[in-house]
Amino acid sequence: MRIILSIIEQSKKCLCFILCTAMLIFVVHPGIASAQAQPTQLRTYLRQGVEKSFNMESQAALGLFRKAIELDRENPLGYAFLAMARLFNYELSFDPNERTQEQELMLKDVDDALVRAQKRIEKNARDGQSYFAMILAKIIKIRWAIAQKSYLTVFHEAAAVWDYLEKAKAADPQNFDVYFPIGLLHYHLDHLPAAARFVSALFITRADHDKGLQELELAAQKGDLLKELAQAELVSVYINYEGQPAKALAIVRELKEKFPRNYNFAFAMANALAELQRFTEAFAVAGEIERGIQTGSPPFAPQLLPRYYHVMGRILFNQREYPRAEEYFQKALADTSVTNARTRVSSLVRLGMIRDVRGERGKAKEFYSRALEIEGGEGVARTEAEKYLAKPYTPRSGAPIP
Repeated sequence: MRIILSIIEQSKKCLCFILCTAMLIFVVHPGIASAQAQPTQLRTYLRQGVEKSFNMESQAALGLFRKAIELDRENPLGYAFLAMARLFNYELSFDPNERTQEQELMLKDVDDALVRAQKRIEKNARDGQSYFAMILAKIIKIRWAIAQKSYLTVFHEAAAVWDYLEKAKAADPQNFDVYFPIGLLHYHLDHLPAAARFVSALFITRADHDKGLQELELAAQKGDLLKELAQAELVSVYINYEGQPAKALAIVRELKEKFPRNYNFAFAMANALAELQRFTEAFAVAGEIERGIQTGSPPFAPQLLPRYYHVMGRILFNQREYPRAEEYFQKALADTSVTNARTRVSSLVRLGMIRDVRGERGKAKEFYSRALEIEGGEGVARTEAEKYLAKPYTPRSGAPIP
């Protein structure tokens, strides 16, 4: 049992990333099981709510999801969407009191969705819509359990999600949206340690890098309300895992144009351009972000400054302007709020990489260790911290030593 608990502890970071980090990175919301099976007006409200969420118009999104509930109070999808919108608000809010309120409302909506979905499934074991609503609700429960450090709950709920995914897919083979969460699990479970992959294969599903990537691409091409979410996830995958920033740029450029208020797409676009060494364009996008923060035009806020400092540091790092990059990463560390955890982790990792480039291995390891100590910083950067703590970062050939 102690071994399994240790494996679960190792797995929690990846499970969090798999099941909900896409919402943190791009702040978008999943869709429904089958467009054809939904009453036209209900589906219209859900689709409009999703679009408002993508464009970071949170109050308008909440209102549309409430309208969907009013049309059919026994349909679990409306409550699941409302809960996802609450999670959206919780993750992006900079006000502790507001975060607490949104969390309480979110958990109530989760319970409402699960109760109604279970009642419908008892009457019809092939109700794909209800299974999909339960998937959304369970994903939210996993995010909450991670925040509470209840890792046994995380593992148990992840297994339940997979069971519901299989049932939703069997009930509606034409539901291409379902390939998004399936692809997430197949693809990202492959990044777990070997022991964790073994346990995941026993209780959830086997890791499969190629199949997972194909499923994500299928959802991005043929999905309905999950299409943009799958596209957003592919941006992260292409930049952070596949080393294909050109593919990421093509997708994120379209998303940025379609949802101009969503600053997350601007950050992702600047990163993709930096990876492609198109530095003039990358700085131009970063400039747009800075002007938005300075003017305070909603949804921009001063609390986004650490992310701006980080993206500037990343561009300069890729440009091999290490001293200037270091200045920006240090600025990003000044904000120690919970909402800035991931930015701090990534900044510390980059500072460690700079020390490795300079041959200062001891100082590099200090930065990597500090990155691993930050709670709430799960994601790609944390994995990089573990990697470079074990083996020094080596820049691509031709990089000057500052």
